[in-house]
Amino acid sequence: MKSHFFHLMPYQHLPADFARRYRSVWVDVPSQLYDPVKGHVLYNEYLDELEHADQAGFDGVCVNEHHSNAYGLMPSPNLMLAALARRTRRAALIVLGNSLALYNPPIRVAEEMAMLDVMSGGRFVAGFPVGSSMDTNFAYGQTPATLREKYREAHDLVMRAWTTPEPFTFNGKYTQLRYVNVWPRPLQKPHPPVWIPGTGSVETWEWVARNDYSYSFLSYFGFKPAQHSMQGYWETVERVGKDRNPYRAGYLQLVAISDSDARAEAEYAEAAEYFYHRCLHVPDHFFAAPGYMTPKSMQAAKTPFSFETLKKLSWKDFVDEGYIVAGSPATVRDRLRAVVEELHVGHLMLLLQFGNLSKEQTLRNTELYAREVMPSLRGLWSEWTDHWYPQPLRESERVGEPARFVAAEA
Repeated sequence: MKSHFFHLMPYQHLPADFARRYRSVWVDVPSQLYDPVKGHVLYNEYLDELEHADQAGFDGVCVNEHHSNAYGLMPSPNLMLAALARRTRRAALIVLGNSLALYNPPIRVAEEMAMLDVMSGGRFVAGFPVGSSMDTNFAYGQTPATLREKYREAHDLVMRAWTTPEPFTFNGKYTQLRYVNVWPRPLQKPHPPVWIPGTGSVETWEWVARNDYSYSFLSYFGFKPAQHSMQGYWETVERVGKDRNPYRAGYLQLVAISDSDARAEAEYAEAAEYFYHRCLHVPDHFFAAPGYMTPKSMQAAKTPFSFETLKKLSWKDFVDEGYIVAGSPATVRDRLRAVVEELHVGHLMLLLQFGNLSKEQTLRNTELYAREVMPSLRGLWSEWTDHWYPQPLRESERVGEPARFVAAEA
């Protein structure tokens, strides 16, 4: 089993009364709340944390794309991976991902991802999310009813651009190009591994399975709703005739590790409340614009997702309901193993930094996971082959970490 350090890069300086004074952390959050000087510090701290995860032995580091929000400061995750490509050595560089329907033309994604694959020596994983309704419909003005159709067409264009050796013409409904000729080409052949993030769309399950991609269930509502979604996914995988290789799936989990179960609350409760009460302060009318979710997916949802339900939850609720796996290393080991086995997932994405958790505490959380938890989980699914993990160049073929140049004295 593989462990990946996932970072949202939240803005940590929202006022304590933010949820009462402002209607949303997304779409129309006032820009005057953002301090670029503090943002400069945060970006560098967050990159330090991601680089540290590589050094600690994580299998991958993950970033993603969001717009017009204080929840995640990465309108361009590719910029973050470009920085990490030069400052990391071993971990897969996973973008979860680029929202394909937002790019005009979508071959921009093919070009930038090919660059990242080449720069990193083949450590790149391509994630293609449809994108949240807040990002796609409200922030970027995409029509909800045609968003998924536009996304699928963009996906087809990117994959053809990566795998067709000669220039070709593309005449789609949303994109028309006389010449498609992507330079550079991806290092991994026929293309980098593809992971599709999702939150439970039934159409996505079948599309992922038929394309032989890996599905990443990204939800902050914990283990219980994930059981329902992953059961539906695995039933779909079997129905379309694919095997139950656990590496066909990933799952995101908030994790908070302390010396003991009792100390976890004192060390992480404030950050958890900041994350759930401020970073996820989103009204339902932004969460799903009419037409964004298909009727089939709405009917299949066991319980409708609503960020509004998070407002009254406390630390005890977060832990008891599985929103956060927290406690001593032994407690976290046992609970995560149970989650991984129940959901049958081979890729575990860990949010070890969340809310306003400090850099110091994040690094400690990361170290405890790497040292005390990760080794006990690594042997899971050893009977399966992971076909959805990068195949980089051999170490001898890859360029080393950049030299540190010192200016000569005059």
